[in-house]
Amino acid sequence: QVKLVESGGGSGQAGGSLRLSCAASGFSVHNNCMAWLRQAPGKEREEVEGVAGIHTGAVWTGYAASVKGRFTISADTAKNTIYLQMDKLSPDDTALYYCAAKSRCAVARLYKPFEYDYRGQGTQVTVSS
Repeated sequence: QVKLVESGGGSGQAGGSLRLSCAASGFSVHNNCMAWLRQAPGKEREEVEGVAGIHTGAVWTGYAASVKGRFTISADTAKNTIYLQMDKLSPDDTALYYCAAKSRCAVARLYKPFEYDYRGQGTQVTVSS
Protein backbone atom coordinates (compact mmCIF):
# COMPACT_ATOMS: atom_id res chain seq x y z
CA GLN A 1 0.00 0.00 0.00
CA VAL A 2 1.39 3.36 -1.03
CA LYS A 3 1.48 6.03 1.61
CA LEU A 4 2.78 9.60 1.31
CA VAL A 5 2.95 11.56 4.56
CA GLU A 6 3.70 15.27 4.49
CA SER A 7 5.03 17.28 7.41
CA GLY A 8 6.65 20.64 8.10
CA GLY A 9 3.81 22.97 7.26
CA GLY A 10 2.79 25.83 9.49
CA SER A 11 2.80 29.59 9.63
CA GLY A 12 5.50 31.85 8.31
CA GLN A 13 6.20 35.48 7.62
CA ALA A 14 6.61 37.00 4.19
CA GLY A 15 10.25 36.77 3.25
CA GLY A 16 10.83 33.83 5.56
CA SER A 17 11.41 30.13 4.96
CA LEU A 18 9.73 26.79 5.60
CA ARG A 19 10.76 23.25 4.75
CA LEU A 20 8.28 20.51 3.90
CA SER A 21 9.00 16.78 4.02
CA CYS A 22 7.21 13.86 2.42
CA ALA A 23 7.96 10.36 3.67
CA ALA A 24 6.97 7.62 1.23
CA SER A 25 6.20 3.99 1.98
CA GLY A 26 5.20 1.27 -0.46
CA PHE A 27 6.68 3.40 -3.26
CA SER A 28 10.26 4.33 -4.08
CA VAL A 29 11.06 8.02 -4.54
CA HIS A 30 14.07 6.94 -6.59
CA ASN A 31 13.62 6.68 -10.35
CA ASN A 32 9.97 7.78 -10.24
CA CYS A 33 8.33 11.13 -10.81
CA MET A 34 7.70 12.87 -7.50
CA ALA A 35 6.18 16.31 -7.06
CA TRP A 36 4.76 18.91 -4.75
CA LEU A 37 1.32 20.29 -5.57
CA ARG A 38 -0.67 23.02 -3.84
CA GLN A 39 -4.28 24.08 -3.51
CA ALA A 40 -4.79 27.74 -2.67
CA PRO A 41 -7.68 28.87 -0.41
CA GLY A 42 -10.99 29.09 -2.24
CA LYS A 43 -9.72 27.00 -5.15
CA GLU A 44 -11.40 23.78 -6.16
CA ARG A 45 -9.54 20.46 -6.06
CA GLU A 46 -9.38 20.60 -9.86
CA GLU A 47 -7.43 23.86 -9.60
CA VAL A 48 -4.52 22.31 -7.77
CA GLU A 49 -1.20 23.70 -9.06
CA GLY A 50 1.95 21.72 -9.75
CA VAL A 51 4.74 23.50 -7.86
CA ALA A 52 7.89 21.40 -8.25
CA GLY A 53 8.91 17.98 -9.57
CA ILE A 54 11.91 15.69 -9.26
CA HIS A 55 13.18 12.50 -10.86
CA THR A 56 16.34 11.27 -9.16
CA GLY A 57 17.16 8.71 -11.86
CA ALA A 58 17.09 11.34 -14.59
CA VAL A 59 18.81 13.89 -12.30
CA TRP A 60 16.02 16.32 -13.11
CA THR A 61 14.10 18.96 -11.19
CA GLY A 62 11.46 21.36 -12.49
CA TYR A 63 9.48 24.28 -11.10
CA ALA A 64 6.40 26.34 -11.77
CA ALA A 65 7.22 29.89 -12.83
CA SER A 66 5.60 31.23 -9.67
CA VAL A 67 8.18 29.54 -7.41
CA LYS A 68 11.28 29.25 -9.57
CA GLY A 69 14.30 30.73 -7.83
CA ARG A 70 12.58 30.61 -4.43
CA PHE A 71 11.69 26.93 -3.87
CA THR A 72 14.01 23.93 -4.07
CA ILE A 73 12.90 20.32 -4.33
CA SER A 74 15.24 17.54 -3.26
CA ALA A 75 15.21 13.87 -2.33
CA ASP A 76 16.96 11.59 0.14
CA THR A 77 16.63 8.14 -1.41
CA ALA A 78 18.10 6.45 1.69
CA LYS A 79 15.22 7.85 3.74
CA ASN A 80 12.75 7.50 0.84
CA THR A 81 11.74 11.10 1.45
CA ILE A 82 11.42 14.23 -0.65
CA TYR A 83 11.63 17.81 0.56
CA LEU A 84 10.52 21.27 -0.50
CA GLN A 85 12.65 24.14 0.77
CA MET A 86 10.59 27.30 0.48
CA ASP A 87 12.46 30.62 0.74
CA LYS A 88 11.38 34.22 0.21
CA LEU A 89 7.83 33.24 1.11
CA SER A 90 4.94 35.37 -0.09
CA PRO A 91 1.32 35.46 1.13
CA ASP A 92 0.48 34.06 -2.34
CA ASP A 93 2.23 30.84 -1.26
CA THR A 94 -0.52 30.20 1.30
CA ALA A 95 -2.02 26.84 0.36
CA LEU A 96 -2.47 23.20 1.26
CA TYR A 97 0.65 21.46 -0.05
CA TYR A 98 0.48 17.88 -1.29
CA CYS A 99 3.16 15.37 -2.08
CA ALA A 100 2.43 13.36 -5.24
CA ALA A 101 3.91 10.36 -7.02
CA LYS A 102 3.63 8.94 -10.52
CA SER A 103 4.83 5.46 -11.38
CA ARG A 104 6.12 4.49 -14.83
CA CYS A 105 6.69 8.08 -15.94
CA ALA A 106 8.32 7.89 -19.34
CA VAL A 107 9.46 11.50 -19.27
CA ALA A 108 10.85 13.36 -16.27
CA ARG A 109 8.70 16.49 -16.11
CA LEU A 110 6.15 18.28 -13.96
CA TYR A 111 2.86 16.58 -14.84
CA LYS A 112 -0.62 17.95 -14.47
CA PRO A 113 -1.89 17.22 -10.94
CA PHE A 114 -4.50 14.70 -12.10
CA GLU A 115 -1.79 12.65 -13.82
CA TYR A 116 -0.14 11.63 -10.57
CA ASP A 117 -1.13 8.20 -9.26
CA TYR A 118 -0.79 8.91 -5.55
CA ARG A 119 -1.22 11.96 -3.32
CA GLY A 120 -0.77 12.54 0.40
CA GLN A 121 -3.23 14.20 2.74
CA GLY A 122 -1.48 17.54 2.57
CA THR A 123 0.12 19.99 4.97
CA GLN A 124 -1.08 23.57 5.41
CA VAL A 125 1.23 26.51 4.79
CA THR A 126 0.06 29.97 5.80
CA VAL A 127 2.18 33.03 5.06
CA SER A 128 1.34 36.38 6.61
CA SER A 129 2.49 39.76 5.34
